[in-house]
Amino acid sequence: MNRKLTSTALAVVAAFVSIPPASAADVAGAFGRGRTHFVVTAGTGYAFDESYFVVGAGVSYYVIDGLNVGLFLESWSGSDPHMYKLTPSAQYVFYQVPVLKPYIGAFYRRTYVEGLSDINSVGGRAGVYLGAGRNAYIGAGAVYESYLDCNTAVYRSCTNTYPELSFTIAF
Repeated sequence: MNRKLTSTALAVVAAFVSIPPASAADVAGAFGRGRTHFVVTAGTGYAFDESYFVVGAGVSYYVIDGLNVGLFLESWSGSDPHMYKLTPSAQYVFYQVPVLKPYIGAFYRRTYVEGLSDINSVGGRAGVYLGAGRNAYIGAGAVYESYLDCNTAVYRSCTNTYPELSFTIAF
């Protein structure tokens, strides 16, 4: 990534984080109806006896205070086979809780695996958000995922539990 593009991206992030908080009448704040969150994830993953570099991005929209619907995309690279994961989801954030904001959610996932049949899964997540600025949050939680129509001859396990970390910008 060149320096000009990196500088522009950082300026955009800084602008969103510095937006003043919502009015006192907006009790749900960043988790209120009509708000949009952008999420970026990065880390490592393990599949097919291989380690992968995982990057992801997504967006969620709050349809009512605390409840969002979202769409996320992940790319798993650095090993074979390469994978992409597309995940629609719903999540509720307990915005009424001070400081740490607990969340629970559910999702459906379609995983596209090069050279193999695509696989579907469903799962749930739970964790907390911690404010990192006026409109920025760091999320930490756990995910449980169950693969549908899983073939144990191809996949070692048909369920998976793993931690998740996220950085969210809300506007």
